[in-house]
Amino acid sequence: MNRKQASDFNQEVLDLYDDFAHGRLDRRDYVKRLAAFAVGGLTVETLLQNLSPNYSWAQQVAPTDDRIKAEMITYASPEGAGEMKGLLARPAKGTKFPAVLVIHENRGLNPYIEDVARRLAVEGFLALAPDALTPLGGYPGSDDEGRSMQSKRDREEMTQDFIAAAKLLDTHELSTGKVGVVGFCFGGGLVNQLAVRIPEVIDAGVPFYGSQPDAADVAKIKAPLLIQNAELDRRILAGAPAFEKSLSDNKVPFESYVYPGVNHGFHNDTTPRYDEAAAKLAWQRTIAWFKKYLV
Repeated sequence: MNRKQASDFNQEVLDLYDDFAHGRLDRRDYVKRLAAFAVGGLTVETLLQNLSPNYSWAQQVAPTDDRIKAEMITYASPEGAGEMKGLLARPAKGTKFPAVLVIHENRGLNPYIEDVARRLAVEGFLALAPDALTPLGGYPGSDDEGRSMQSKRDREEMTQDFIAAAKLLDTHELSTGKVGVVGFCFGGGLVNQLAVRIPEVIDAGVPFYGSQPDAADVAKIKAPLLIQNAELDRRILAGAPAFEKSLSDNKVPFESYVYPGVNHGFHNDTTPRYDEAAAKLAWQRTIAWFKKYLV
């Protein structure tokens, strides 16, 4: 299937996908409302197929790339699921590395997020990408099913699973003890939460289109934050000005970027919302941020 771009779709179609992907529309209503755009020989089934992730597009760093070593590990999460699994990736050469926790979207550890962890390893980091679906059997191979599974997990329990992962990186034998965290969508919101909850562990954060913490909690943040948002993501942008003002008022170092003309999810290179120019620039800034504050 040829890669589709956001410009190939009516913006209302992309907004419908966003509502479906975040649980604001169930599948029945999503399909029903997409039908209004199935015209000129275009079927609802084709629209669904074109909007859904295609993981053959995502791989930038192969699991067998000789620049890195990557493996699935199990770690303890006593306040969360008890036992968790995640992909641990690191440079093939070296003994100690700055560490980055990678937090997935609201659908488990899919191939895109695994690739993000490997990209970080290529850049010189020890990266851990946990799978919040571990206690339910792990990422099922389908984002739709993964979303349904993740919605069944307790939010605080999942937060504890990622807190445990950050603490593991803080003391891991391959870690320098400097820990950053990057996340996307659900994961972006958790970046902000971990900055609030474990400021003694998190040394830098990069939330991609993540929900903001409560204003009263911003004073607890110590980690420099690189905030990455999309101009067409009205839901997340609505809370951005107040969050950034609170960061400024509390003298938390931060930079904020809004990428023009792109949608929520623009970094995810498996769906039409992907924007290559914005994604590459955002990633360059992410790596530079971590190298500034972790290395």
